[in-house]
Amino acid sequence: MSEPATTPITLAAPSRPLPEALVQRFLELPRDRPFLTREARELGVRFVDLRTFVEHGLLVHPVRGVYVSPAVRDCLQLRIAILKLIVPPDCVVTDRTAGWLWRASMILAPGDHLQVPLVSVFCPPGLRLRNGLTDSGERRFAPGDVLEIDGLRVTSPLRTACDLGRLLHRDQALAALDSLARLSAFTVAELAEATVRFKGYRGVVQLRTLVLLVDPRSQSPGESILRLRWLDAGLPRPECQVEVERPRGDPYAIDIGLPELRFGAEYDGEEFHGPEQEEHDAGRRRWLRTECGWIIEVARRQNIHGPAQDIHLTLQRGYQLALRTAGAR
Repeated sequence: MSEPATTPITLAAPSRPLPEALVQRFLELPRDRPFLTREARELGVRFVDLRTFVEHGLLVHPVRGVYVSPAVRDCLQLRIAILKLIVPPDCVVTDRTAGWLWRASMILAPGDHLQVPLVSVFCPPGLRLRNGLTDSGERRFAPGDVLEIDGLRVTSPLRTACDLGRLLHRDQALAALDSLARLSAFTVAELAEATVRFKGYRGVVQLRTLVLLVDPRSQSPGESILRLRWLDAGLPRPECQVEVERPRGDPYAIDIGLPELRFGAEYDGEEFHGPEQEEHDAGRRRWLRTECGWIIEVARRQNIHGPAQDIHLTLQRGYQLALRTAGAR
């Protein structure tokens, strides 16, 4: 599974092969569809066996209580099948789970790559699920808020964006809004118009503020949060994915920047900027700085998160340098 909400717990593949008895138990499991832990137990496969299969990469664990072979192609139909195993027909899939179903790629909560997420579900008045697999409650919906796909009820991309923009932490809310906007299921103008009906709702002020900052070109949560820190530092609104042409090959894209000042910033997350990528990143930025005159500031997780974050100071210094350099030019 390539999308965040289907990412299994990250573990190194064990070097020792599985015992023959365990291999036989694995062969009893369905390999062309998702299945519940309960079904595995009925086939004689214990929970500890399932965990071992995940560790060996033979299964993935997309949501609580559900497993599936990584050989099954990740698509909308698969995600629907996964959710239908645990979501009752009269309930509605909402929030991060709805975003995952719509294949918004930046919906993962912080730390969810280290655990198996609960499914966000809301139920008809008077009903609340207590099965340990879902985070459920009650919520009111207007016409058009809920769509039905193959018997599964889910909040529309627009309603999902309004809910996540209101209810998540400010950083994660902007990342979710950027990601959902990138689906092209609604325009930013339509999102702004939709906020009117949430007057008086919890978090609506945050939602209306963040809608003004949404940019569907953002490609990662870290990049969205870096853009938020940039704006919080009082700098002019940057462009996303600023392209710089090269004599040969595709242009380089800077995460966010001000082309007129040749000033930009990039977020190096652990997932895509590990040790094996360092040499390429360094060479790319060296060319941008020396050959093109760009000032590039680089942020890592500790620079934009937590009490010790310092990216605002780095960006302000870089911006002032860019102003002086542009004046000299």
